[in-house]
Amino acid sequence: MIRTFISLGSNIEREYHIHAAMTELKKLGVHFEVSRIFEAEPVGFSGPNFYNCVVALETSLSLSVLQQTLKQLELDYGRAPDAKKNQSRTLDLDILLYGDVQRHASPTLPRADIYKFAFVLWPMAEIAPELKIPGDDRTVAQLWNEFGTEQALWPVDVVFEESHESL
Repeated sequence: MIRTFISLGSNIEREYHIHAAMTELKKLGVHFEVSRIFEAEPVGFSGPNFYNCVVALETSLSLSVLQQTLKQLELDYGRAPDAKKNQSRTLDLDILLYGDVQRHASPTLPRADIYKFAFVLWPMAEIAPELKIPGDDRTVAQLWNEFGTEQALWPVDVVFEESHESL
């Protein structure tokens, strides 16, 4: 089993898509953990605010199968096959870490978003503050404490209707 971290984002029917993604991701492994949900302004374009969170789980799926599964989930939940960066989306699922794997081919690991976006790093710091990023001597908590860019981001209290579960 490999411990993986996956970022989730949506700015179209946000609650529905984040909840659907969590439900689907729980099927891919064990020891599922999820950060709080954060609301963030879009970076690089104008549009509705995003809901973002990070999940951690242990999976037996290979990296390539996990990547294919996440891309298929995006398509299944309405993401256009030719979707561009910096535009609104129903669902965005990105592998941030896959065990200690470091690679430059797609998917690049660790994913650079860890270092660039508060909506990735703050949720990671919630669920794995002492984790060291492969190839980096700093913990996630240290990275978050050193994070310096101004990105509008705040936790939200989201209640999923059918389970009455607050995240």
